[in-house]
Amino acid sequence: MALRHAVLAALLDGDASGYELAKRFDVSVANFWSATPQQLYRELEQLERAELIQGRVVEQERRPNKRVFSLTAAGREELHAFTAEQTRPPAMRDDLLVKLRALDIGDQEALHKAMSARLELSEAKLARYDRLHADLLDGRSEQEYAREAESIGVYLTLMGGRAYEQANVNWARDVLRVLELRES
Repeated sequence: MALRHAVLAALLDGDASGYELAKRFDVSVANFWSATPQQLYRELEQLERAELIQGRVVEQERRPNKRVFSLTAAGREELHAFTAEQTRPPAMRDDLLVKLRALDIGDQEALHKAMSARLELSEAKLARYDRLHADLLDGRSEQEYAREAESIGVYLTLMGGRAYEQANVNWARDVLRVLELRES
């Protein structure tokens, strides 16, 4: 998947400036695709040249004018075509796994700290996703939301992010338990 598809998908939530898109990325799209603001701005330029998005200047009082981008019909067609493409399984690339593989000759204390940090990060992300989940449901049951929501994509990606972070939490706890057994 290219960054272009993640940007186009983020614009499904409505028009956005580059800054707003970067914030939107942090809140939702970053759950499954990360990009720096510089990468986003470069991608916006390329998408506009390809006529997949359209930019317009919005004049503001007391602030500099801003460019706001929206999906074009061609951008929607591009996303539609992307959803029909064969999906390849993701490749896992995690330096912590390589370090754990080398644990027997590695710095066990440093790896224990790294695993603890991973656990803390995953627990924080899971808590954030749980808050987003509650906000999204807004008092409705999962079934009510699935039937009534205008858009279901955000919910489905949030479910994937929650499952991923829950798996990370479980794995980190298991690793720490094994490390503690080896220390005793």
